[in-house]
Amino acid sequence: MLHRFDIPRSVAWFKAGVRRRPNLKSLLLILSLVATFSLVFATGLGAVNVPANITLDVVLNRITQGFYPTSGTLLQQNIVWNLRLPRVLLGFVVGASLAIAGVAMQALVRNQLADPFLLGVSSGAEMFGTFGMLFGVFGFLGTYSLSLSAFLGATFSLLLVYMLSRVHNKIVVTQLLLSGVVVAMIFQGITRVIVLSAPNALGLHNAEFWMSGSLANTKWNFLGLPTIMMLICGVFLSVNYRKLNLLVMGEETAATLGISVRTFQKILLIVTSLLAGTTIAVSGTIGFIGLICPHFARLLVGGDHRKVLPIASLIGGILVVWTDVVARTVLAPEELPLGILTSILGGPFFILLLKKNRKH
Repeated sequence: MLHRFDIPRSVAWFKAGVRRRPNLKSLLLILSLVATFSLVFATGLGAVNVPANITLDVVLNRITQGFYPTSGTLLQQNIVWNLRLPRVLLGFVVGASLAIAGVAMQALVRNQLADPFLLGVSSGAEMFGTFGMLFGVFGFLGTYSLSLSAFLGATFSLLLVYMLSRVHNKIVVTQLLLSGVVVAMIFQGITRVIVLSAPNALGLHNAEFWMSGSLANTKWNFLGLPTIMMLICGVFLSVNYRKLNLLVMGEETAATLGISVRTFQKILLIVTSLLAGTTIAVSGTIGFIGLICPHFARLLVGGDHRKVLPIASLIGGILVVWTDVVARTVLAPEELPLGILTSILGGPFFILLLKKNRKH
């Protein structure tokens, strides 16, 4: 029966699962409360601070279409509803999506050091995005030319990597990884040529800032596609958590237990690329979230993907929300690129975790 293999103890990822872990429901409740707290307080923080009670008043006033009274000024209402809240919500969605994509990618390649951008998705998005920003090639796409061009670039890189990784009509993991590295290097080189050919300094600055990851200038309509993708992909992976558990044990073992490994690998490839592509389209490249959040989740709940997926998504959302707060306040009114901060702040924590694990 499949339930015996939900947490495969023969794999290193799952060895820590024998220790006593926090109850999943309790942990989900705590993280959900922390996430709610983060959304409220982060919305009020910035170059102009808005108290949490006024932030709640403004949100409830808008949700109830004026039925709930608000004590906030017109300026505070505009800051909270039009500038901060969509940005904070998008940050949470982006963080959760990257964490989910990281879980799926690590299961696909059976390596905890894998992240959603391993297959060159970010490089393809950056190449198309900068080409459009600096030379207006995708101007015909209108207001969402940057987002759509970045998504097209991510899709193009995925298709290219997929074609290169097929051997006898099968996906070979090692070939997949090598193809992703090669495609990423080629696209990064082309992107540098595009950037160096920038017709003006302002365009060059905007392109560099976007490639470094940012949630600046977020609008409400940016939330639609990333949120839908996060929910669909998250639910799909949660429903198929047993397949993820078995895939980690190895392709032969998973196939023996009745899984169509090749088909599931293709689906995981599509899922991770869709999640990574949609997040890059709205926020640029925000690294490290998809790498570290699944690891944090496994430390808390073990290796069972039924538990890892929701915990990792909440951790990812919370982490991006507060990192974005630092990005927009540490040098206010100027902003720091969010992607750079996630790497600077996340790297040392990950190194400490690795050293701590070696001691046990």
